[in-house]
Order: sequence, then structure tokens, then C-alpha cells
Amino acid sequence: MTASDSGVRPLRWGILATGGIARLFTSDLLAHGHSVHAVGSRSAENAARFAGAFGIPQAHGSYEQLVADPDVDIVYVATPHSMHAENAHAALAHGKHVLVEKAFTLNAAEAQDVASEARRRGLVVMEAMWTRFLPHMVHVRELLAQDRIGTVRSVHAEHGQLLPFADDHRLRAPALGGGALLDLGVYPLSFLHDVVGEPDTIDARAILTPTGVDASVATVSTHAGGAIATTFSSMEACGRNEATVTGDDGRIEIAATWFAPAAVTLRDATGSVVEEFRADVTGRGMQYQAAEVERLVRDGHVAGEIMPAEESVAVMRTLDRVRERIGLHYPGE
Repeated sequence: MTASDSGVRPLRWGILATGGIARLFTSDLLAHGHSVHAVGSRSAENAARFAGAFGIPQAHGSYEQLVADPDVDIVYVATPHSMHAENAHAALAHGKHVLVEKAFTLNAAEAQDVASEARRRGLVVMEAMWTRFLPHMVHVRELLAQDRIGTVRSVHAEHGQLLPFADDHRLRAPALGGGALLDLGVYPLSFLHDVVGEPDTIDARAILTPTGVDASVATVSTHAGGAIATTFSSMEACGRNEATVTGDDGRIEIAATWFAPAAVTLRDATGSVVEEFRADVTGRGMQYQAAEVERLVRDGHVAGEIMPAEESVAVMRTLDRVRERIGLHYPGE
């Protein structure tokens, strides 16, 4: 049941930026009964085109106009990584709750600043790590909480896509936080945090593009409790994109593509199938994170248990550690 079905005024979203991820999120919002009031772009023409495509009432020709719109309750930030902190601060300054695309910011220092400001103002700020809110990931956490595979010994996750963009694309631009790590690697590394916590130790290796960002990056980490985890992320090749959590009593396998709606198989210590899980998800599945933000706002909470801002700060610390290992520094750091 949506807020409008219950007679409660729906919370109104403002979409900040008009790129591909903004289009996917807006589609899921509208398809699942959420209210999108406005869109903002640095170009009035782009804003009007986006608004027309989705039937959005208000189009703003600047980000500042969007965050200042009195009829917007929650701002969704979908700009490049290098702009996330600035855009989030602008929205918070206008009293808006904020959902920020992953990676949360460019680095951990920016992430902590955004989290602290939101807490000071009593507003929700959450990273749009939509995977964590999908039904199959909720099920994985339930299996772990029930000790269905015993003590976790290893975790592996990968995210590989073939993204043959030219060197002038944002994914290859150091100034925009380009590279596989912040766009793709954030998924498996956030997964490690979700399953076995922040790494005690982490090492990484990468292949860099001619522009100086990572084209492919692999990590190996150790975690409290004795788990070892590995990840691989690449924008040069499409991999199997599966994930596995192995314990001394069994394992959890998440089929391709693990970070999108996927099947989960629980196996015992002999490898025999114990149970399988798959949920019907309409659309891309980004509506679950939107529902969580709205729930937090309505209940008067500033953070939830699944993706609190401090967890996003911790993930950014891990990304910073990986970048230090591979020698990747963004301009201005």
C-alpha cells in the first residue's frame, strides 16, 4: 500500500541530475506509486525533456533551484561521484532528506562531513546502495543471522562489465572519480561490509587506464572472526557476476547477477542443495531503497539498520584503502 492509498500525503521526490541512473530510479519510483514532484539539471532543456518523459510537474534549470523547491521533501542525487558531497550538502542546507547514489562520496572525509551534517540537522541521508534492500539480500542476511552455514570462512563477489567508453567519458576521468572502483567495485566491497564487516587488512592490485583510473581491480581482505574475502571488478570485461559466502557448515550462492534481483541457493557442507530462494521483483528493484527512505522520514528516524550513513562512511574508508594500495588519487585530494 502506498502513502496515497492510506490517505497520507505522499512524500515528494526531487531528482537531481538527468542521466541514465536517474531515469532508471525515476521509472521504479513512478511504477510503484511514489510521488516525483520535480527534476533539476544544469540545463533547463534537459530538465524539461526529463520532466516531459516522466510526467513530472516541475522542471528546474539548476540544481540550486531544485533543492530550494519548497514542494520537494527528498532529493535523489545522481551526479558524478565528485559532486555527491556538494549536492548533498546543498540539499541538507535547504532542509531536504537525501538519497545519494553510490559510491556515497569521493572519499571517506567527504562522507563523514555529509553524515555529520545530516545528523546535526536531524535529516535522513542514505547511500543508494539499492542491492542491500532487495528481497534476496534480505534473505541472505536472515540465513546468516540463523547461523545456517556456521562460521563464515570466505566471501567472494565480483562485478564486471564491458564499458568501452572513450577517454573523455566520466568513467575514465580522475577529476570525476572515474574508474571501476567507485562505479562497480563499490558493490562487492559494500557486500563484504554487509556480510563480514569492515576489513581488518586489505590488499589490492589494479590495471590502470591511460587516463590514470582503474580499469580492473582485485582485492583480498581479512575480517574479524577469521574470514578471508576476495573481490574483482572491471569495466573491461563482463564476468559471471556471482557471489558466494562459505561457512564451515555450508555455503550461500547468489546467482548472476548477484547485485540485482537474483536466486539464492543454500547448500550444506557436502554441497547438497538445502533450499532455494527467489522473489518476484518488478522493475529494476530500486523502489525498495526509496521505500526505506520514506519509512525513516515518516517514523522520525535519521538512519536505519540496513544502510546507515556511518556504514557508508566505513565503506568509503575501505575504498580509500584500496585506492591507496593501487596508487589512485583524485585531483584535489
